[in-house]
Amino acid sequence: MKVFLERVNSDYLFEVENKNGQKVLLDNSSKTSGKVEGVSPMELLLMGVAGCSAIDIIAILGKQKINPLSLKMEVNGLRKLKEVPALFYQIDIIIYLEGDIDKEKALRAAKLSYDKYCSVSKMLEKTAKINHEVILNGKKI
Repeated sequence: MKVFLERVNSDYLFEVENKNGQKVLLDNSSKTSGKVEGVSPMELLLMGVAGCSAIDIIAILGKQKINPLSLKMEVNGLRKLKEVPALFYQIDIIIYLEGDIDKEKALRAAKLSYDKYCSVSKMLEKTAKINHEVILNGKKI
């Protein structure tokens, strides 16, 4: 796996590209002047947690012939801002699923993702407590 980074302007804006040509703009969200035009590297980590787990959950449910009508996530990372580096110490995830899904299967898919399969969260759990909850069809389960 390899990515390429190139500076876009004379500020902190960078473009990162993977081998397939998909691109992401990175910027410094804590800069004191100018417009922030990309995601911060730490936001990108949280996006990676969401994406990795979403892929796992869809795959796990798919093996059971379950295809959710909707899957959304909210990921909130808490950092030790007065320390350098300012690491995440806690990551809270809310998984919103919609569809005809047994609640035990929804919970199991989420648990398997965070406990076993999601490489991103498994790397981050070395420094951060990762919590997740599942909201199925508008109700916390």
